[in-house]
Amino acid sequence: MGRSSPSTIATDPATRLHVTGIPPVGEVIDLPDAAVRHIQARRLRSGDGLVLFDGSGGEYTARIEALEKRRAQARIEAFSAREAEAPVGITLLQGISKGERMDYSMQKATELGAARIIPVISARCVVRLDAERWAKKQRHWQAVVVAACEQCGRNRIPAVEKPCALDEALATVAGLPGVIFDTEGDRAAQDLEPTAELATLIGPEGGLAPDEIQRVADLGWQRIRLGPRILRSDTAPVAALAVIQTVIGDLG
Repeated sequence: MGRSSPSTIATDPATRLHVTGIPPVGEVIDLPDAAVRHIQARRLRSGDGLVLFDGSGGEYTARIEALEKRRAQARIEAFSAREAEAPVGITLLQGISKGERMDYSMQKATELGAARIIPVISARCVVRLDAERWAKKQRHWQAVVVAACEQCGRNRIPAVEKPCALDEALATVAGLPGVIFDTEGDRAAQDLEPTAELATLIGPEGGLAPDEIQRVADLGWQRIRLGPRILRSDTAPVAALAVIQTVIGDLG
C-alpha cells in the first residue's frame, strides 16, 4: 500500500503561515514569534519555502533567509491572488459545546468554507461564563480558525463573533435566508436554492429546544431533513455544511 497524502487537497508542501504586515515582493520580513515556533516545530531550514497570508486575500510565496533559535527572516518572492472561498457565504450559528467539541466544530466549519461563525448561548447550552471568560474563549476560537486556514489553504479568515444569545444572533443575520437541519424537517437537501449568502443554526450538546426550532421556522427558515439519526453537536455542523456545499456550493 502506498503512502497516503497528508491532505486530500494539498498540492504544495510548503508551510503556510498567517502573518500580518507582509512587505512588498523582494523585501524581507521578520517573522513573529508564533511563526518562528511553527518553523522550528516543522524542522525547516534556511532556504526552505513558505506561503504567507494576512487574511485579506491572496498569498505570498517566501523563502527563509535567516533562522535562529528565536528569530527568523523570510524574503517575499511573489504574490498570488489565489483564493479558496466558497461561492455561498455561510454564516454558522453554532450552539456552544464544551471544550474540544467546540474547537472541532470551529476547525471543520472553516475547512468546509463557513464565512462567519457566531457562537450561540442557547437554552440547552451547558457552558456559562462571565464576560471576561467569554472574550477569552472568543480569542481562542479565532486562533483555532486561523490555524485551520493555514492548514486548509484559505486566504481569508472567517470572523468568530462574540458569543451571544440566540435572539441576538438571529438579529445579526436578519435578512439572510436561513436553513435549519432537523430530523423532522419537511424539505429535502435538494430543495436548497442557490443563493449568495445564507445562515444555518446548529444546537449544542443537548440540541435545540422546541421553541428555538419554532422561532427560526417562524422566520421562514427552511427545515431540511438530515437523516433519521441524531448527530452530535460537533458532527452536525460538518454534515450540515457539507450538504450545503454539495448542493449549492463547491463540493458538488
